Amino acid sequence: MSMALKQVFNKDRTFRPKRKFEPGTQRFDLHKKAQASLNAGLDLKMAVQLPHGEDLNDWVAVHVVDFFNRINLIYGTISDSCTDQTCPVMSGGPRYEYRWQDEHKYKRPTALSAPKYMSLLMDWIEVQVNNENIFPTNVGTPFPKTFMQVAKKILSRLFRVFVHVYIHHFDRVSQMGAEAHVNTCYKHFYYFVTEFNLTDHKELEPLGSRSKRRIKLTS
Repeated sequence: MSMALKQVFNKDRTFRPKRKFEPGTQRFDLHKKAQASLNAGLDLKMAVQLPHGEDLNDWVAVHVVDFFNRINLIYGTISDSCTDQTCPVMSGGPRYEYRWQDEHKYKRPTALSAPKYMSLLMDWIEVQVNNENIFPTNVGTPFPKTFMQVAKKILSRLFRVFVHVYIHHFDRVSQMGAEAHVNTCYKHFYYFVTEFNLTDHKELEPLGSRSKRRIKLTS
């Protein structure tokens, strides 16, 4: 990444604080292993594959946190142009509208502006990944039976951020010279969720034709 681009993707623009792995933990080692594969220029399809002898839950947990960090950073860089006025509905073009639902205030699917949806989404994910009962950090502590279900929900909702950014704010991404960076992050995400069947194919449809034109997933 160029110095100019690093200045764009600085910590002050992060939409939410990064979730970090503690050095010396198994999760930290897995995170470093995943990063090493990417930095070595390994083909993304190969990089997402489960390393020999590693636990799938651990591998998924590491990537969920990593994608959360990366995607909230990407959204943070364009958030100044994503407002209640410019994006009154959280959508991915005219065919796809995303409504928010949770266990607290919004018990029924509710139409919200994109920035409001994003804020609730990042808050919700932050709570999930910091919950030791869902994302245990101690080696030997078992994952709950519901872990994979929660991980899938997080990833499906994070994908919607890509959809919104690509369809409504890609000009802004291009202006910042961040197109290649965002495309690589998206391809990494796409290959990971499809490798382990972590996102419903219907969720991926909004970027189907777009990915063929701009993102070149087959490369």
